[in-house]
Amino acid sequence: MTRSTFGLLILACGLVAASLRDCPVGVAGGFFNNRSVGGVAVDANGVLEAPTVQDDQELAQLREQTKLQVPAGLQEYTDLRAVSLKQLEATLKQCHDEMKPIPDEVKYLAGLQRVQYVFVYPDRNDIVIAGPAEGWQFDALGNVVGATTNRPVILLDDLMVALRSGSTSRTEPITCSIDPTEEGLARLQAAVSRMRTIGDSEQTLNRIEEALGPQTISVTGVADTSHFARTMVAADFRMKRIAMDFEPAPVKGLESFLSMVGTGGKGMNNMLPRWWLAPNYEPLARTSDGLGWELRGQGVKCMSNEDYVDSTGERTVGVSKNPVAEKWANTMTQKYSELAGKDSSFGELRNIMDLAVIGALIEKEQLLNTASLKLPRLMGEQSLERYPAPKHTASKASAIKKRGQWVISASGGVEMLPWHIANETETVESVGDVRNDLSADVKEFWWE
Repeated sequence: MTRSTFGLLILACGLVAASLRDCPVGVAGGFFNNRSVGGVAVDANGVLEAPTVQDDQELAQLREQTKLQVPAGLQEYTDLRAVSLKQLEATLKQCHDEMKPIPDEVKYLAGLQRVQYVFVYPDRNDIVIAGPAEGWQFDALGNVVGATTNRPVILLDDLMVALRSGSTSRTEPITCSIDPTEEGLARLQAAVSRMRTIGDSEQTLNRIEEALGPQTISVTGVADTSHFARTMVAADFRMKRIAMDFEPAPVKGLESFLSMVGTGGKGMNNMLPRWWLAPNYEPLARTSDGLGWELRGQGVKCMSNEDYVDSTGERTVGVSKNPVAEKWANTMTQKYSELAGKDSSFGELRNIMDLAVIGALIEKEQLLNTASLKLPRLMGEQSLERYPAPKHTASKASAIKKRGQWVISASGGVEMLPWHIANETETVESVGDVRNDLSADVKEFWWE
């Protein structure tokens, strides 16, 4: 079989997220030490891979043994629950001073599933975040999700990372990326140029994977050992699993990129289709006095581009986009909200994008100064839970026997520029009505 009839080769990197915490907090600490939490796995050396069958079995058993604590008042779903940053700070300080573990309702921010509003109350020296919420449980991936909605809850750890990145994200984007090395791409080009027939398909794909070699995972803007970073990497990994047809999408209408190319009847020469996930918001709604803010939009979109590789392994960005890759990205965007309700890794990504925008907004608008509020524990003193940093992942190859040319997909990631989102605003005074309705002078860190 000649190369022209050999088929369309897709190389997909396997992004994986770490799940091991060095300082477990609360009753679920042992649970999060399981290496396959989040539907992905990592070894002690930071090598990323998909969970094994044994990993999944151990995780399922651990889910049955681990019970999360949900206070009675937090169990029912509500469209709007408020969380006070002032009272959250006070609770963290009390736990530290009394050497007590952080309770689940604090770790999971009273079950918030999105940050829809940010309200400033200068008279109470407080900033409040608010959104839909309910009680929580573990899902099949080991993520903490709403008991009835399956939407992941927002984590205290991610909130702290977002608040601390508020100033640096002005100039440094928050990203994760997986990339083959130039040496690996050069080896791949040399190997492909020598191939005339497919021979044994499994052996050929193994040679392709070996030629490309391990790929590098990089994280910028946040600590690569944080849950925030793990969330970016996990969502990108699972997106590529769907795109490359390694597993089916859990929603109808989102077929794999591989099947789209196969039915198109036209290959693409020496190209690296690249997808990345980015924020997707409408302009923020704000009150004229700057005390009320609303995030609007589904939060995440998928974008595409292509890289071309020369014989030395050097990549250049293509001028034009491939219509099939762009179509797949558009479909991914259209299906994202539905997908996030079925696969919690995508919902978690949307949560941290909300938080990144909130962190940038609080810094840009100097809302802490407006509220005369200091948050030493949230902003730095409280230690973050640590995960092994994902560093490398093996290349994974797949092929379909369709007329076409070589296609390599080995790039992608997540990119956030939260200050850009925080800069786009419009005045909507009705946001102030929600702020007034939610106003409450309480000592608890949450209310409805």
